[in-house]
Amino acid sequence: MERELTPCELAERSLIKKYRKALWNPFIAAVKRYELVVPGDRIAVCVSGGKDSFVLAKLMQELQRHTQSPFELVFLAMDPGYRADNRKLLEDNAARLQIPLQIFESNIFDVTASVDRNPCYLCARMRRGFLYSRARELGCNKIALGHHLSDVIETTLLGLFYGAQLQSMPPKLRSRNFPGMELIRPLYCIREDDIIAWKNYNGLRFLQCACRFTEGRDAAPDGVGASKRQEMKALIRTLKRDNPNIEKSIFAAVHDVQLDTLAGCKFRGRRYSFPELYGFPPEK
Repeated sequence: MERELTPCELAERSLIKKYRKALWNPFIAAVKRYELVVPGDRIAVCVSGGKDSFVLAKLMQELQRHTQSPFELVFLAMDPGYRADNRKLLEDNAARLQIPLQIFESNIFDVTASVDRNPCYLCARMRRGFLYSRARELGCNKIALGHHLSDVIETTLLGLFYGAQLQSMPPKLRSRNFPGMELIRPLYCIREDDIIAWKNYNGLRFLQCACRFTEGRDAAPDGVGASKRQEMKALIRTLKRDNPNIEKSIFAAVHDVQLDTLAGCKFRGRRYSFPELYGFPPEK
């Protein structure tokens, strides 16, 4: 008689089998295409408690098990001031999915609660700084975050509609404030809908943001509220009704920016005006 699989084993098996095409294959494609993991890396996988970071943690575990190029993993979580029930959900999910999570605490929620403008932006910046600092203390040279293809698309649209700029989210990034450290995004080619499908298939429940600014939004029936990023999610849903390939098209566009058709650009902090670009020697 076959032994009944544990919830962790079922979740792992579904990543490799049922969701191989949707999750495992694009994960491996991103790791290879953008050269995110190299032998000798010591990577801090940052687990916020949400679905994206937990699927990232499981995929990184599977990669470590199957690779012939050894690297080390540390699973890191920061408690920025969660309520007791949210902290417990984070810990319970880590135990259920067998993620050896190291949790440290900060006062980020208390700090951002006193800010009137852009509390989410400040929270994200502070979180990243804390994570970089702790990862470096643990001897890591990279931190891995759970941003996915849908985040890339939403960020691109947000920059265009509200930031007056064509910008996106790169698959990896050198830290300016922590020399020698890199940020990597191994879920770069994975759609959010496929992460949600894996979560639902395994009967898992994760944190949303667990922040007082977003609790009302996350309690809404469709999970869409007033934030600009949620507005982009709703817009993409609408556009997909007429063009099911809209996400694929936008994602391909950020890989094929035609600089010679633009009236200006910015590269590594320097702005190039149209006269400068026009003055470049023509192609031979």
